[in-house]
Amino acid sequence: MAVPSVAVQRRPSILSRLAESRNSLGFGFMLPAAALLLVFLTYPLGLGVWLSFTDTRIGRPGIFIGIENYQYLWSDGVFWLSVFNTVLYTVSASILKFALGLWLALILNQNLPFKSFFRAVVLLPWVVPTVLSAIAFWWIYDSQFSILSWALQQMGLIDHRINFLGDPTNARASVIAANVWRGIPFVAITLLAGLQTIPQSLYEAATLDGASRWQLFRYVTLPLLTPIIAITMTFSVLFTFTDFQLIYVLTRGGPVNATHLMATLSFQRGIAGGQLGEGAAIAVAMIPFLLAAILFSYFGLQRRRWQQGGGD
Repeated sequence: MAVPSVAVQRRPSILSRLAESRNSLGFGFMLPAAALLLVFLTYPLGLGVWLSFTDTRIGRPGIFIGIENYQYLWSDGVFWLSVFNTVLYTVSASILKFALGLWLALILNQNLPFKSFFRAVVLLPWVVPTVLSAIAFWWIYDSQFSILSWALQQMGLIDHRINFLGDPTNARASVIAANVWRGIPFVAITLLAGLQTIPQSLYEAATLDGASRWQLFRYVTLPLLTPIIAITMTFSVLFTFTDFQLIYVLTRGGPVNATHLMATLSFQRGIAGGQLGEGAAIAVAMIPFLLAAILFSYFGLQRRRWQQGGGD
C-alpha cells in the first residue's frame, strides 16, 4: 500500500524573517547614519572630555591633571561673565525669535496675495551665510559710517552717532538683534508648517460655538501647535547657545569681554591661546545646558503622544 506523500513546509530563514520585520528594516536603514555619528560626533566628544582633564597645549601633549581646569574656571571671572552672556544672549534672542516668528507664521498662514513669494523672501536671512550676514551687520553698526545712525540722525531722533559695538550694553543688544534677524525665518517657516497641519474643521466648529479670534488661538491653535513649538524652540536654543560665527566676526567677544559667549571663549583659550585643555573644559561645561534643551524637546514629544492617544 503506497504511503501518501506529505508536503513539508520549510521554515523561513532568519534573514527572510529579519527582512520582513519593520523594526529590523528600520534599524538597518539607521545603521549607516549611526556609524557616521559615532565616528564624527562621539569620538570628538570623548576626546574633548578627555582633553578637559589634561593640561594639553598646542604643540605638546599633556598629562592627566584631574579637575584642575574646572577648578580654575570656577574661580575665573571671565568664564562666569561668558556664562552670563551666553544665558542672556540665548534667552533674549530665543524669546524674541519665538514671538516674532509665531506672529509672522500666523500672517503667512492667511490667504494673502503672492503668498508663495513672501514665504520665499522670509527665508532669505536664514539661507544667507552667517559670516556674510555678520559682515553686513558690522557695516550697519560701524561707529563712523553706520547707515542706522545716519538714518536716525536724518529723522531727528538722535543728535550724535551711536557706538553700537564699542559700548558693552549696546554691543550685547546689537549681537542679539543680529541673531534674531537670522533666526526668525527658521522659527516662522517651521511654525507655519505646523499651522497648516491643524484641521480647518476645528476652527469652523469653534467659530460656530461663538469663539473669538483670541479664543481660537488660545484653545485651538496653541495646544495643537505646542509639540511643534517645543521641537522648534529646542533647535533654536541649541543654535543660539552654540553660536560662534556671528559673535566672532562682529565683536570677537569685546568690548571688555561683554559679548564673549562660552563658545567664543573656548576658542580663544583653546586655539588662539593654545590652552587646549582649558578650552575643552569650557566646551564641556556647555553640555548641561544643551541637555536641558534636549529634555525640553523630549517633554514636548511626550505631550504630542498624549494628544494622539498614546501612553505616558
